Amino acid sequence: MLAGGAAQYSGAMPDQDPPLAPQSRYITPAGYRRLEQELERLWRTERPRVTREVTAAAAQGDRSENAEYIYGKRRLREIDRRVHFLRRRLEELEVVRHTPTQEGRVFFGAWVTLEGESGESLEFRIVGPDEFDPETRRISIESPMARAVLRKEVGDEVEVVRPKGRSRFTLVRVWYENEE
Repeated sequence: MLAGGAAQYSGAMPDQDPPLAPQSRYITPAGYRRLEQELERLWRTERPRVTREVTAAAAQGDRSENAEYIYGKRRLREIDRRVHFLRRRLEELEVVRHTPTQEGRVFFGAWVTLEGESGESLEFRIVGPDEFDPETRRISIESPMARAVLRKEVGDEVEVVRPKGRSRFTLVRVWYENEE
C-alpha cells in the first residue's frame, strides 16, 4: 500500500516522533488518497534522493564533522519514521463515504454552516483527525464543535464550550461533497 499527505502534515519532517494515533479511525476518501500519495512520495522519491545524498556525503571522508552526512542520516530517520507511521495508520483507517440517507443531518464528512448569536457565521467540514486543517476549514470529528453538531438538522440550536466561553449557534446549512 502506498501513500501521500494529510492536511495536518505540512510535508516537512518533524524533529520528534509522529503524534500518537488519534482515537477515530474514520477518514474521507480524499484524506485517504492524500495519505497514500504522501507515502508514495516519501518512499519512491524522497527516500531514494536523500539516500543518494548521504552516500555522496559519506564518500567525502570524515563523517563525524560532515554536516551533509549528519543531516542526511537524520532526515532518513525522519522519513523512515513517517513511512512506518503511515503504513500502520493506513491499515487501520476506515474510509467513510456519504450516503443519500444522511441528507439534511450532520454526519462524518458533512460541510456545516452555523450562525452565532452575534451574527457570526462559521463554515467547516467534519473530517478525521488525520486530515484536519484549520486553513481549509476542516475540523476533526473529535473536536468539541464537531461533537456538538453531529446528528443535528438544519434549524437546530447547539451550544459549544470554546476557549472563549460558551457559544450558541443555529445550524443553517448541511451538505456533502461527492469525492469519488
